[in-house]
Amino acid sequence: MRKTRTVALALAFGLSATALAAQDLRIGLQDDADVLDPDQARTFVGRIVFESLCDKLVDITPELDFEPQLATGWEWSDDGLQLTMTLREGVVFHDGTPFNAEAAAANIDRSQNLEESRRKSELSSITGVEVVDEFTIRFTLDAPDATLLAQLSDRAGMMISPTAAEAAGTDFGLAPVCSGPYSFVERIQQDRIVLERFPDHWNADAYAFDTVTFLPIPDTTVRLANLRAGDLDMLERLAATDAASVRADDALTMEQATSLGYQAMTINVGNGENASNPLGENALVRQALSLAIDRNVINQVVFEGAFAPGNQPWPPTSPWYNDAFPLPERDVEAARALLAEAGYADGVEISVQVANNPVQMQVMQVVQAMAAEAGITISLEAKEFATLLSDQTAGAYQASQVGWSGRVDPDGNIHQFLTTGGGINDSGYSNEEVDRLLNEARVSNDVDARRAAYNAASEILMEDLPIVYLYHPVWIWAMDSSIEGFVPYPDGMIRLAGVTMAE
Repeated sequence: MRKTRTVALALAFGLSATALAAQDLRIGLQDDADVLDPDQARTFVGRIVFESLCDKLVDITPELDFEPQLATGWEWSDDGLQLTMTLREGVVFHDGTPFNAEAAAANIDRSQNLEESRRKSELSSITGVEVVDEFTIRFTLDAPDATLLAQLSDRAGMMISPTAAEAAGTDFGLAPVCSGPYSFVERIQQDRIVLERFPDHWNADAYAFDTVTFLPIPDTTVRLANLRAGDLDMLERLAATDAASVRADDALTMEQATSLGYQAMTINVGNGENASNPLGENALVRQALSLAIDRNVINQVVFEGAFAPGNQPWPPTSPWYNDAFPLPERDVEAARALLAEAGYADGVEISVQVANNPVQMQVMQVVQAMAAEAGITISLEAKEFATLLSDQTAGAYQASQVGWSGRVDPDGNIHQFLTTGGGINDSGYSNEEVDRLLNEARVSNDVDARRAAYNAASEILMEDLPIVYLYHPVWIWAMDSSIEGFVPYPDGMIRLAGVTMAE
């Protein structure tokens, strides 16, 4: 319908055949992205934007295998201490700067040394970078790092123009310059991010749209209404409660994939003065909160059973899930006993910040009602998502309902959140034995040894509970039936190679 109107208007005004063929893809996002700098960014929706804006050294397949992107091949040394990559030739950044080994080395240096970089812990194993020749780069590690390829398949591996990065400094995110299939046009906070097709991209023929516009619409009902009205072409994170109506709508299609990540409550246990409260100071109170929650009820009430209840960084279907700690049954009396043991027989009051979208608010309202029965009074603070993250980083919170989109390697779901000084350790949690175990898991390529380390860390974390896990989402995308070629990925990203819109 929309395409017909476009054609009619074009004919009426005598526009060219090129104008007739122009297509803008409009994607509805659940939140607004934070800074558009791969080194400083941390939001899930930001990664969706980066997928079109910034190519990475490595990508993944829908089956979670690694595949070439800007690196066409790689080889490990026998001792696992060197990774040599062959880089794609003929690639340029959006400002015309050539991509080569020197540019890749500059990117790694920035990720490791920019003061504001959140990628430092992800690349901490790299102790040396050698430009072997124009299109060959070699990384030297201080110890084997089983996670490195996974890191290079995400923001740590996104390549930005060294020329633009040097000129802009920490303001790079205001006008990012990468080498992806689409280049930056404009951004209006809380309104839209606009990208345009980059004709000099090395794989430009695989991308059909002239522009891609990302529109943050936190309300899932409004987001779906916009799709049905023709004001969006696609949306991410369709509410599970809307799945049946989308399936029944011939004008729409739906795709889904089980998430690698989780939703949880991060507890401030050591991030500034706001950790000084019963929840932050006493693990027994945190254990009581966890026992007061029926995770199956959350799944049924909020998600109509579509998601997976969870109590660990990985879903129960993951090979890394620790069977020694199955999903706990709700036990209100046990929760009250723990509060009494902690010295709070009359109950406690806590504050939890939550993103101001209906789904997360409903999740926390269910948690709020269940916790109250155990003597835990929760006051909810609804915040715009970027503000929530900023306050979380600064320690301006007691507890925060927040999630993580998940990573291919298990390290990505736990290390940076729970090791001392980790890049996203907003809880301020610190435990020397957990540090040792999680660092040990990083440097081993032996699956059994890694699993043993994660299991031992889990035993400690189940007592300390700096993060109270709630459930594991299923990514659900809805789109106009004219959209063809979309492939769902477990990481929740929107990859536009091969995606078209029928006229």
